Amino acid sequence: MSDEGLVRRNADRDEILFEQSLRPRSLQEYVGQERLKGNLRVFLDAARQRSEPLDHVLLYGPPGLGKTTLAHVIGREMDVPVRVTSGPSIEKAGDLAAILSNLERGEVLFVDEIHRLGRSLEEILYPAMEDFALDLVVGTGPGARTVRLDLPRFCLVGATTRVGLLSPALRDRFGIVQHLDYYTTGELAAIAVRSAGILGYPLERSGAEEIARRARGTPRVANRLLRRVRDFVQVAGEEAISARAAAEALERLEVDRLGLDEVDRRILTTLLRVFDGGPTGLSTLAAAVGEDPETLEEIYEPYLLQIGFLDRTPRGRRLTRLGREHAGDPLPDRPRLF
Repeated sequence: MSDEGLVRRNADRDEILFEQSLRPRSLQEYVGQERLKGNLRVFLDAARQRSEPLDHVLLYGPPGLGKTTLAHVIGREMDVPVRVTSGPSIEKAGDLAAILSNLERGEVLFVDEIHRLGRSLEEILYPAMEDFALDLVVGTGPGARTVRLDLPRFCLVGATTRVGLLSPALRDRFGIVQHLDYYTTGELAAIAVRSAGILGYPLERSGAEEIARRARGTPRVANRLLRRVRDFVQVAGEEAISARAAAEALERLEVDRLGLDEVDRRILTTLLRVFDGGPTGLSTLAAAVGEDPETLEEIYEPYLLQIGFLDRTPRGRRLTRLGREHAGDPLPDRPRLF
């Protein structure tokens, strides 16, 4: 899917600025993820009582659930700066060494998409995370030697959508590992109401619930839908976003009552009509749908799995009974003829 879609991997610059304006500043303001917040509050309180930096934190889960927001909340709760980078932006060992050597005591280093760090860069992180030291190679050839540079104690917060791609050695160096779950409709409605208040546009509770039901369990999608619904309602001259106005706008955006968009529907119908429901391999399905495999696997599959429309099997992706019905199969689970 193109980057203009409502369901996409990354936020553009305008959306990043928008998200920053809506971002909660404390755990108390953060809506949802109650189990995670309860555990994190204990870890933060304990670190503050000991006057120590928080242990390294790994946050994983589908895109848009609030991993970046939590990293900034951790920084504010610990009253320390947050330095932000990402796995793809660090290409050389010297880049990572420069970032680590410039940290101050207690600072939070947030590395988004940490699973995309190269293995050679991971090896630099091992002593930095475990011993707070940086091993540098000085010189070349036979005269080369290793110099160990001490680092101040810092907190590394890593975020990933694909925790299985992290090497076990790196994963084991995180003292706190937390999974972010999809949000409930009630939590997303509360987020939409809060965001609308910050935007200064009236949102009726029923309108918030209509947006929440179609937001795929994801705050980022809820805020994207809210912005687009606001555009339709504002141009129509309505004073507030009602359930009717939200539903009409979202239908025009081709987001159905389950939050599925055009690409989701194409995945389901392609599996049904081209591959008789599957199973079929990810690369084959991606080629038939016209998307790259990574986009399908990271952006679309998790939600289709969550709502029970899709199965992953050893032989590939397969529609479930619910997925067949939604894709328009008149005879769900019919027996194969060959």
